[in-house]
Amino acid sequence: MTSPAELAFEKARELIDARDLAGLARLIGDLPTLVHAHGKNGNDLLGMAAATRDERVVRILLDHGADPASANVHGWTALHQAGYVGLPLLVTMLLDAGAPVDVPARGDGGTPLVVALFWGHREAAELLASRSVSPGNLRVAAGLGRADLLDELLAPDGTLSPAAGAHREFHRPHSGFPEWQPSDDPAEIVDEALSWAARNDRSDAVRILVARGADVDADVYRGTALTWAAAQGKASVITTLAELGASVNRQGTFGGLSHGEGVTALHLAVQGGHVDAVRALLAVGADPSLEDSLYASSALGWAEHFEQTEILAVLRDA
Repeated sequence: MTSPAELAFEKARELIDARDLAGLARLIGDLPTLVHAHGKNGNDLLGMAAATRDERVVRILLDHGADPASANVHGWTALHQAGYVGLPLLVTMLLDAGAPVDVPARGDGGTPLVVALFWGHREAAELLASRSVSPGNLRVAAGLGRADLLDELLAPDGTLSPAAGAHREFHRPHSGFPEWQPSDDPAEIVDEALSWAARNDRSDAVRILVARGADVDADVYRGTALTWAAAQGKASVITTLAELGASVNRQGTFGGLSHGEGVTALHLAVQGGHVDAVRALLAVGADPSLEDSLYASSALGWAEHFEQTEILAVLRDA
């Protein structure tokens, strides 16, 4: 039988999902301990509020005493969620409330900064980095475009410092991505960092990494640098990667196992609705007729499926 406390928690979750600010404030005012309750997988209301991307809901919970350091069973806090959704105002609100910046989630090294960098949320990442660059490894240096850190971690001759590949157990923000075990292989560490630079639109870092040995076409974990740049709509770094010799029509993996197999960068730019990225890829020779392996569909087919009408017109004119 469902307890009164569980029913109240579920009601609060429904109010959060509905963005019912007045109703949520009333319920928590009547039952103030709700802000400290945890549901499935240890998720609390503050984390759920952060997932809505609505700072007003988060504000209500913080004002009623929600703990910004509270984490679920994976170590995931509201600040991790803010990094995941990439909203600078939400990041700032939680930092000002005292949210910890150096706590890992989903594996060693999975700080809120790393989560933001994973998705290419550059502005949110820079806010987090102003407090801490932990874990300070090569993927972080690359994602932030920090030439000073790159020089500390990766010498011009390609030699890595011990810190470059440390704290890389985190590799996925949720279980939709497949399991992977990062290794200490120097090539893997450098090649992975290249994809983190690309998804965060760090052309200068991309050039440094390639000059110091990164394989421009490496698919270390679910995506090359080019496919990640395309998926995140980073048109300028697409051009940079092509200039450095990236294979524009390379077919590889991306995301979850049912998401991208045999996909090109153009498929991912189309799915994301990134018109500028599509144009950048076409300008460097992307072939819109290539089909992926899962759905046997071209970039044009993906545009039709995802109802990307502007991109459809661009592809048909290509």
